[in-house]
Amino acid sequence: MNLNTQQGIRFSRARSERSLNERWSAGDNRGYLDNYHEDISYFDPALESLLVGRDAVVEHIQKLYKNPHIVRSEYLNPHVISSEAGDLAVLSYNLLTYVADDNGAEQLLRAWNATEVYRKIADAWRIVHSNWAITQSMATASAS
Repeated sequence: MNLNTQQGIRFSRARSERSLNERWSAGDNRGYLDNYHEDISYFDPALESLLVGRDAVVEHIQKLYKNPHIVRSEYLNPHVISSEAGDLAVLSYNLLTYVADDNGAEQLLRAWNATEVYRKIADAWRIVHSNWAITQSMATASAS
């Protein structure tokens, strides 16, 4: 795969993710839900175990989701790697989401570490793995 194709994949995955996230922030979670592959695997900080399958992930999100009224998001440190065949891309980034406080000022709602694995299936990019983690500092640095 040539460099232009790889750059195109990187740009399109980052742009697509931002679009899905903007819909989520505005109260429309269907962008993500409709983009999940049937066999998606999904890690959520609200769960202790992995969810597998679109139906299970959609059910989980529908139970928890409330319009977050996010007024601004910051996408930091985006990094995309793609397969040589051009049919798989891994997007990782940090996401800061802000809501308006009672005085209308922006207030940080959440800081996330996000990883989405996209696979091109029948000419459409689908999310086959999703991992969302709340960014937090460890009191003591440890690898285990």
